[in-house]
Amino acid sequence: MRKTWSSVTVLLLSACTLAPLAAQATGDTTAEQRARRQAEADRALREQLEAERPIDAFDSVWIEELTWIEVRDAIRSGMTTAIISTGGIEQNGHYLATGKHNYVLEGACEGIARKLGDALCAPIIKLVPEGAIDPPSGHMRFPGTLSLREETFRAVLDDVASSLRAHGFEHIVFIGDSGGNQGGMEAVAASLNERWGVRAAHFVPEFYRYADVFAFMKSELGIEEPVSDGTHDDFVITAIMLASDPSTVRWQQRVERGLATINGLSIADRDKTAEIGRRLLQYRVDTTVAAIRAARLGG
Repeated sequence: MRKTWSSVTVLLLSACTLAPLAAQATGDTTAEQRARRQAEADRALREQLEAERPIDAFDSVWIEELTWIEVRDAIRSGMTTAIISTGGIEQNGHYLATGKHNYVLEGACEGIARKLGDALCAPIIKLVPEGAIDPPSGHMRFPGTLSLREETFRAVLDDVASSLRAHGFEHIVFIGDSGGNQGGMEAVAASLNERWGVRAAHFVPEFYRYADVFAFMKSELGIEEPVSDGTHDDFVITAIMLASDPSTVRWQQRVERGLATINGLSIADRDKTAEIGRRLLQYRVDTTVAAIRAARLGG
């Protein structure tokens, strides 16, 4: 009987024949040779990790804006606190961009890190729990809102914090500009400290104490909202956002339509409102910095 060879059989025989030759070609013949190549690769990596920075460091406190060498050198110079800030994408009344919390955090984390003098900001975590997705609840009832499940949010916090810890940051600080973020950050900080066996993760609720900001605005600036427009918006947040980017509160369009007020307070004077916003943001920066310093000392 005449034998026939299927294409599959031919391929299998070819693979068996070529495998030893491939191993020889790549040098994978002995454990000693493999260990030698691994040692060479490890040495090359160590040399790369110890490479000198060839240019002056960029002046930024945002990790995503720095090179890995700049981050390495910053940590070695004593910048061993990393701030993880959480914002959100949600409906915010008729005039504020959905990224309201993220815009606030851009200025806030920058100010906090620079005042601390030994901290860097991780990228803002812009997606957070905003309500159930199906069926929609909370802010998810409004178009444009993006929501994470609570377990997803906590997993992201854990992974980001663990990454920073692995690179040598000694203190990981959680701050959030939305009420729905607070519980998750507190829980993850506690979980990380238990796992690490040291109090290195710090949830700082002082940053979100808006009641204190309104009290400061009344007592120090003599400003108080006389009414409520009944929308997810207020003068504090609008002034802070206007100070950095008036387009995020649709300032020009509101002025043109005669709608440049919020909760009974005018924002028509752009420069005046922006200055108030800067003072309110600075108050938040100052109180948060004090809280972070106390937390790092075990307070």
